[in-house]
Amino acid sequence: MATAAQIKSLIRSYSSEDKERFYTIALQVASHEARQGHATLAHEIRELIDNERRTEIKHLKVVPFPKDLKGLLITEESEIPMSSLVLSTSLEQRIQRIIHEYRQQNKLKSHGLIHRRKILLAGPPGTGKTLTAKVLAHELHLPLHIIQIDRLVTKFMGETSAKLRQVFNLIQQEHGIYLFDEFDAIGGERTSDNDVGEMRRVLNAFLQFIEQDHSDSLIIAATNNPKLLDHALFRRFDDVLNYQTPEENERKHLIENILGTFKGPRFAWKKILSASDNLSHSEIDHACRDAIKTAILSDNKKINASQLLDSIEQRNNAYLVR
Repeated sequence: MATAAQIKSLIRSYSSEDKERFYTIALQVASHEARQGHATLAHEIRELIDNERRTEIKHLKVVPFPKDLKGLLITEESEIPMSSLVLSTSLEQRIQRIIHEYRQQNKLKSHGLIHRRKILLAGPPGTGKTLTAKVLAHELHLPLHIIQIDRLVTKFMGETSAKLRQVFNLIQQEHGIYLFDEFDAIGGERTSDNDVGEMRRVLNAFLQFIEQDHSDSLIIAATNNPKLLDHALFRRFDDVLNYQTPEENERKHLIENILGTFKGPRFAWKKILSASDNLSHSEIDHACRDAIKTAILSDNKKINASQLLDSIEQRNNAYLVR
């Protein structure tokens, strides 16, 4: 029988729509039942959770916007809670501030102030920038509109700026979160030697549109290389969040979150944390899931340190060219 604390935790996680927390506690209940000799019940609980996870899919759809923008924006109804983010305390607090200001925007407006709604996310690939946009969409109960930059930028003079104008018109009309990923494709420094006149016009158009935007939608731009961005962009954003590869305590937290009940006893944390030192959040996530798949296919219920180290080493070897 589940403990009182586990039952209360299950109810709290269900109420807060924290699915991963709910699954984690349910697996703890399964482990408890197994220790009590109730192997059949423990197996049924684990099977229910596995089936639920397999049937979870992203709710992706093309936004029914004008024909000339068809496919340019994709909408995702995010189900990723704040607890999925493993970042530094400082960065988590700044993201929480964005959420808090949005929820209290009317209070701020009554004093002539505007909540943070134009955000620049900068940092190496796989460090949580896109995940942050998804978390904000979930926590604020807003649709996430992802602008397909490769479809936005065209070779025809004036066409990219025209599409950009239509995107900002939609930002005014359709309340949500708008993510410009790979933003340096349109936000590059205007004095760059390899720049062309058309892209300067696109950047000038973006600067004008974002300055004039007074909607309640959140505009998020993400870049892997902020050094490529034009300096004039930075003052157009209400906040600039800088992402880094995870520190040691963050790596440990991330690995524990992903492995869950698959983590075996006497884990060699020192070796694992040392081996994963240069990996991003995404790379660590992939390494952990590779180890889980290996364990499942080998009919093992636990992952030992050597299995995870092998997966981490494969990730390190794949990026030797960096």
